[in-house]
Amino acid sequence: MSAAPPPVKLNRAGLALADYRGSKTTLCAGCGHNAISERIIDACFELGIPPRRVIKLSGIGCSSKSPAYFLGQAFGFNAVHGRMPSVATGALLANQTLLAIAVSGDGDTASIGIGQYLHLMRRNLPLLYIVEDNGVYGLTKGQFSATADAGAKLKSGVVNEMPPLDLCALAIEAGATFVARSFSGDKRQLTQLLKAGLSHRGTVVLDVISPCVTFNDHEGSTKSYQYVKEHEEAVQEVDFVPYFDDIQAEYEEGTATEVTLHDGSRLRLRKLGRDHDPTSRSAALALLAESHGQAEVLTGLFYVDPRKPDFTTQLNLVPEPLATLPTDRVRPPRAVLDEILEGLR
Repeated sequence: MSAAPPPVKLNRAGLALADYRGSKTTLCAGCGHNAISERIIDACFELGIPPRRVIKLSGIGCSSKSPAYFLGQAFGFNAVHGRMPSVATGALLANQTLLAIAVSGDGDTASIGIGQYLHLMRRNLPLLYIVEDNGVYGLTKGQFSATADAGAKLKSGVVNEMPPLDLCALAIEAGATFVARSFSGDKRQLTQLLKAGLSHRGTVVLDVISPCVTFNDHEGSTKSYQYVKEHEEAVQEVDFVPYFDDIQAEYEEGTATEVTLHDGSRLRLRKLGRDHDPTSRSAALALLAESHGQAEVLTGLFYVDPRKPDFTTQLNLVPEPLATLPTDRVRPPRAVLDEILEGLR
């Protein structure tokens, strides 16, 4: 007689992990983007986020195929190249009850979409913006992207002579209120940062180094698995404690700081080798500038500001989805129109 299968673990929303999965991936075996999709599944399951409350947004490229591989029950919109921030803005202004997960690539974001990216940061739109960063255009045969490091080498032997754009530094400078970097191969850190980002009310930028196994995982690449493992330096060790969990934990020796996010969730940071204050904008920019000259791949939370109002709050929008409002709440009465017309005479 065979043993009974173990019971399926359910989260606080009464859902199983399988409810958070999507379609089978069509990306290359070993692609870092697949690991990111798995971490998104884990983070949403652990937080108990209902998939049908989520809207997934993307542009064009290998990274923008990723939303098909997680949260299959969520809403989704695949925008044109570099224009995903505009679509995200429209969707969230129309319905701010949605939880937005935006997935883009370094080509989609840092080249054709850089203008839209900066204005999205400036508005502080409430969404999680994940950049799956591999330094190349993986969908069009591996040309360098704008985040490729100077001196990096393609498999063909071509060397990049242009300096890279740092999407984290640009995000902090432009107004994002949660900025971090991680590595697709760092399961624990990436999961914790995703959980913290999903609980933040404002623009969250998570730049994830995600090696392209086909075009950018060779000797000479600065975004290969081997290079990142050898040069990664964590700014701090990150633990995320959701406010709805009563957790007792013992921490290793070392100082710690706790950042409270908008909904009361707590992001706990334990200092390792650096004395970095993630609430200081100038300290974050200085840290990133310093790392460029030291061949380091810094990961962790660089900057967070839980006090700045998000875009929907600034616009004083009603909390309900606009399409659900009755006519008398969206159409001015005849007396108001008559008053406007009279003022134009």
